[in-house]
Amino acid sequence: MSSIKDILIEMKNMSELMVHLSYSAVLFNSKDAAYEVLRLENRVNSLNYEIKTQSLLAARSKEDAERLTALLEIAEAAESIADAAKDLADIVIKGIKPHPVFKRVMEESDERITGVSVVSNSELCNKSLGELLLNTRTGMRIIAIRRRDSWIYGPNKYTVILEDDVLLAKGTETGSDFLVQIAKGEKSFDDLSDIIDDIDDN
Repeated sequence: MSSIKDILIEMKNMSELMVHLSYSAVLFNSKDAAYEVLRLENRVNSLNYEIKTQSLLAARSKEDAERLTALLEIAEAAESIADAAKDLADIVIKGIKPHPVFKRVMEESDERITGVSVVSNSELCNKSLGELLLNTRTGMRIIAIRRRDSWIYGPNKYTVILEDDVLLAKGTETGSDFLVQIAKGEKSFDDLSDIIDDIDDN
């Protein structure tokens, strides 16, 4: 059985991912991402129920109950975030077209959410995220990968990128543009080094 701490960490990670996925689902009109949000929402609900059950079993005094109440409030907040993400995903599932201003707002925000498919001649292909160091080199964090009909959410340094994977990434506008070009095989990391050198020279 998972500890209350482990459950809270999983709820936090899942609710954060659901926000990214739901915005991406609306931005790219992706029903796959939207249905994944719904699946994750069910998991968050189950975790919230589990944390309530464990808290009831763990409370042996008034002091215990008071300490656990704060944890339960955090869990409820995570579930509220998950519910809000589900509401966004429902827009896509119901086939409702978002207002054009939504896309403009997303594009003008400080962080860009990008979805791109990896081609066979890309430098990303058949390499792990640990090898690629994308976050360090491009400022883009891979938050999920769609592989055929399934999703890998919260990929780690051991996750290997394969041909035709769809990367869902979050980061700067410049990093987003460069990641797309690398994934499509149009640029390499050497090109990025040249850009950095030019900036340093100026």
